[in-house]
Amino acid sequence: LGRALVAIHNTSAPQSICEPAFAIDQPRIRKIMDAAENGFLSPHDISGLLDAAGVSRVQERTITALCDIEPAAQALGFPLVMKAIGPVHKTDVGGVVLDIHSVGEMQTVFTKLMQIDATTGVLVQPMMAGTELFIGVKRESNFGHLVLCGLGGIFIEVLNDFSSCLAPVSESEAMQMIRSLKAYKVIQGTRGKEGVNEELFSEIIQRLSALVAVAPEIIEMDINPLMGSIKKITAVDTRICVDKTIN
Repeated sequence: LGRALVAIHNTSAPQSICEPAFAIDQPRIRKIMDAAENGFLSPHDISGLLDAAGVSRVQERTITALCDIEPAAQALGFPLVMKAIGPVHKTDVGGVVLDIHSVGEMQTVFTKLMQIDATTGVLVQPMMAGTELFIGVKRESNFGHLVLCGLGGIFIEVLNDFSSCLAPVSESEAMQMIRSLKAYKVIQGTRGKEGVNEELFSEIIQRLSALVAVAPEIIEMDINPLMGSIKKITAVDTRICVDKTIN
């Protein structure tokens, strides 16, 4: 009873839901979702949803043959990251290779990645610098979507430091999510290291909340990492799982 009373005392008052100050492309989101099948979405569909929601994402190219490598290198420049398309947990099967500096390296890595089970192609992206962040969404039965945020990369698993809020998420709730993190000082910037733009981080949280309101079929989504700095926050790796059987 004491723990329950403390939890109630520390719970914020209900928030009034205001229309966000930004717009998302609802028709485009619905077009993508209506054509999608159950399961994890393709990189092409994921890019379309992020663009429609107004979430900045890293440039990328999909290659399925050795002849695609040189055009991708010319378009993106070095250094690059190459990721296997198909495996759900790419890092667990060696499906992510960082810091690639030449076409020759790309050819070697491409051949290696295509040998991994379930790989259908390779995603090529520029290397990004900044603080690794995480935003996730999970559909909870009878409650709707739960939105989560924290530090990204391995930190979300190792530190287990994240905050959450039921969608729809207001601006004040998004800021509270960020500032309640144990690692909030990292986001502010510490020991001479540049921090992260909290307003942009908050906006992306709200945009994903708005996205799942338009696309309730999304049962799981995570952007890990988002690379954040004072000037911008960019989605680097995104997974989205859809289940159209849920009403």
